Amino acid sequence: MNNFSSQIQNDLHPKLKWLISLRVLFALLMLGSGIFLQLVRHDPIFAPQLIMLYCLIAAILVLSTIYALVLRFRKHLSFFAYFQIGIDTLIVTFIIFLTGSFTSAFSFLYLVVIIYASMVLFRKGGLVMAALSCIEYGIMIDLEYYLLLRPFGVDNFLSDNYEWSQILYKVVITMAACFAVAFLSGFLAEQARKSKKELSAMEEHVKRVQKMAAMGEMAAGLAHEIRNPLASLSGSIQILREDIEYNPDHDKLMQIVLREADRLSSLVTSFLLFARPPAGKVEPVELDKALRETIDFFGRDNRCSGRITITKELVHGIWIEIDPMHLRQILWNLFLNAAEAIDGRGVIHIVMQPTRNNQVNVVISDNGCGMSPEITESVFDPFFTTKPGGTGLGLSIVHSIVESYNNRLDVESTEGEGTKFTLMLKQIDSPT
Repeated sequence: MNNFSSQIQNDLHPKLKWLISLRVLFALLMLGSGIFLQLVRHDPIFAPQLIMLYCLIAAILVLSTIYALVLRFRKHLSFFAYFQIGIDTLIVTFIIFLTGSFTSAFSFLYLVVIIYASMVLFRKGGLVMAALSCIEYGIMIDLEYYLLLRPFGVDNFLSDNYEWSQILYKVVITMAACFAVAFLSGFLAEQARKSKKELSAMEEHVKRVQKMAAMGEMAAGLAHEIRNPLASLSGSIQILREDIEYNPDHDKLMQIVLREADRLSSLVTSFLLFARPPAGKVEPVELDKALRETIDFFGRDNRCSGRITITKELVHGIWIEIDPMHLRQILWNLFLNAAEAIDGRGVIHIVMQPTRNNQVNVVISDNGCGMSPEITESVFDPFFTTKPGGTGLGLSIVHSIVESYNNRLDVESTEGEGTKFTLMLKQIDSPT
């Protein structure tokens, strides 16, 4: 999910390739139509209107060639897309001017440009192109009305044939149509983008769950195989320590062995928690109350107190079903992870977001160092850590506990800006 912005940039490349191809096809269709009409109507070869049309077609083909060359080397494509489609609105304005301006039947081409602008650049792009189209169309009609411009194929000026109210009516209708299409196509494009983002997140989630399940099965067997000989080793050392004659050097070595055995036993226990989280005592929990309690406790922790500011936006009256101890463990680990990502003073922001389908999201974001895409992809893997002295099992265990309740935990991060964990929980009806 943290790669979604870069994914949008990557998606622009094939979209712009298709756009360039369609632009060339449109130019060739215009060329064919122009030649056909010239033959049917027996127009002179050097008729001014046809010369202008062929010049426009040549300009489109030259621009398309330039676009194709630039596209091969340019990485940041948003501005390039705006530039291309902005030029397209000028081309449409010129086509309308060539075909009668106010009386032209080709003003609908503005709507075509707005629709594909929304498809490529989403709502913002569609609205920008709608505004640009309206400005260009309005200026052209104004110049024609005030006798400063006479379009091809029209004998009289606009004011000679139409009342001011008729002109204003058509201009307003055209502009309204541009913005209506921009809003509608932008809405549909945003919905498609949102669906794609959700689908991408779901695919990542499924892959992660499958990987974690496979690792969990292997981990459980491995942990049991380690735990049994480890217990024998620890017991044997303790018996030897009691039976043999005291020797400071030997005793020191035995203490080291016992300490490391205890540490390894603790690690194996944590590994088993990741592999097979213990079934908790499930009960209704009021989420905002549980969050407040955990936030209050964490705010007094030495790792947070005095340097971390915690802000919260909680919603009252939302209930979930979970073991309260598990919920506290999940929240504490996520808060701790956020605090450890902040060097010096910083902010942790906690938001409850009720969503559709009886779900509530708890979003925990920080303004810490953030993570690279490579680290973000592995953040839930067991034994993966970037912290000195860390075991790399904290977030793995949290993820396993969350999954055991058929809930979800996702992460987004931008290096140098911060990290956002989203805990997706199922709502239940209030028990009271």
